[in-house]
Amino acid sequence: MDSTLLIAIGAGITVLLILILLFRIQAFIALLISSIVVGIIAGMDPYVIIETIQKGMGNTLGFVAVVVGLGAMFGAILEHSGGAEAVASFLLKHFKEKGTSWALMLTGFFIAIPVFFDVAFIILVPMIYSLQRKSKKSLLIYAIPLLAGLAITHSFIPPTPGPVAVADILNADLGWVIVFGFIVGIPTAIFSGPLFAKYIAKRIHIDAPALIEKIKTTDEKRPSVGMIFAIIGLPIVLIVCNTVLNSPIGEDWVSQTLKDWMKMIGHPFFALILANLIAWYLLGVRRGTSLKTLQMITAKSLGPAGIIILLTGAGGVFKQMLIETGTGTMLADYFKEMGLGIFAVAFILAALVRMLQGSATVAMITAAGVVASLLKTDPLGAMDTALLVIAIASGASILSHVNDSGFWLVSKYLGMTEKETFKSWTMMTTILALVGITTVGLLSLIV
Repeated sequence: MDSTLLIAIGAGITVLLILILLFRIQAFIALLISSIVVGIIAGMDPYVIIETIQKGMGNTLGFVAVVVGLGAMFGAILEHSGGAEAVASFLLKHFKEKGTSWALMLTGFFIAIPVFFDVAFIILVPMIYSLQRKSKKSLLIYAIPLLAGLAITHSFIPPTPGPVAVADILNADLGWVIVFGFIVGIPTAIFSGPLFAKYIAKRIHIDAPALIEKIKTTDEKRPSVGMIFAIIGLPIVLIVCNTVLNSPIGEDWVSQTLKDWMKMIGHPFFALILANLIAWYLLGVRRGTSLKTLQMITAKSLGPAGIIILLTGAGGVFKQMLIETGTGTMLADYFKEMGLGIFAVAFILAALVRMLQGSATVAMITAAGVVASLLKTDPLGAMDTALLVIAIASGASILSHVNDSGFWLVSKYLGMTEKETFKSWTMMTTILALVGITTVGLLSLIV
């Protein structure tokens, strides 16, 4: 093994963690600096390092910027219309009392597809307060399933930013990522959601806060649930159809003309533009929202999206630097000698970065950059590459603790001490990660 390249990758990751943890430098700049450190130590020509930064950033943002931007605007319109509360109310109404946990899990699972995790949780938390006040049970019996559904979809299923970014860095087919995200997500949600909630609620009793914020919309003012599901499902169905029809599965039973059209209609760009236009009209204009308000809502949503886009671009730079220096080839040979499979390597890398610096997004992008460099020497098929995205997402979800903003969000809104948050939220994220990677491993034996 080339000791210089090993030092380069070690120094790059060390610098990344020091800049984020010690100096509190924004992860976007930290990733760029870490990439430069790798290039310098690996012996690259100075200007080639700059060219590699430009190449890595450009290659990544061409896809991610469009998808994340469109997804953010779509979610903002849905949030403003009261669609999230409509779905939650519908599911709670049609599940009996014993099935409330399952209804909340499904609510989180579907709502987090278009709406960011923290926004969706804040929107829906008054609902679980209300349920706790009526039942007098521990708030965790309702909160954990909701959080599990939100966290799994946010990490596993495009068009949420994390899996979109990782899929782009690994050149994974977004349709297969969606399919396997659902397949892996279902058992993961069950174990980390309702089943764990039943266990932990018996051991930690949490009451809802005395003063709660009322939900702003009534049932009469909310859009219909069927409409919400249709609008959310449209881009997902189009993307998956494109993947299936243009795979060996659709080789014989559809015409080439249909396949060609489906490549455009089922591309994430077109599918999300269409979903945005439909949401703009059905959830905005037709319901009396002014065009000026809609413009303001969508413009505001691009603020947080911009941070994710830049961060993803910096992750692409890190990946490109590992490829150009040959570090990826060296690591691939090293892991083969150790007998570690690529799914295990991806999970462990993402988990380590997640535990050390807190951000799931940074963990996913950092791990994806390293793993993408390994794929240059040992490429995978389309289905295995999609499963690799889920393996990274699983590792990046593990052991949320005090260096993760999600830890404090959950602790604050549920009124828990740090110890109680560790026993409930942190344990839930760990179960989520372990069930996720286990399911990925089983599926990899089949596909």
